[in-house]
Amino acid sequence: MLNPTQILLIIVVSVLTAILVVIGIQVVYLLKESRRSIEKFNKILGDFGQVSEAVAKPITSLSNSFNNLSGFGGLFAWLINLFSKKREEKKDE
Repeated sequence: MLNPTQILLIIVVSVLTAILVVIGIQVVYLLKESRRSIEKFNKILGDFGQVSEAVAKPITSLSNSFNNLSGFGGLFAWLINLFSKKREEKKDE
């Protein structure tokens, strides 16, 4: 026959086993939920990458346009300088 100490030990071991099984199941659910959250976050990052590319293209185009305009500005400055030199030469003659 089992004495009270052995019965108490069997009950405690059984309760702890049940608690550990429940905790293990909860950990599995937590890992599944974490996986779903990471997949959603990855999708959000992918969408953000597409949006940033869509925004960057017009900005790059605008920057190139400004660079072209500054090139034309240099050309106009050179032409104005050339014509002003010719006018000065004509005035000196």
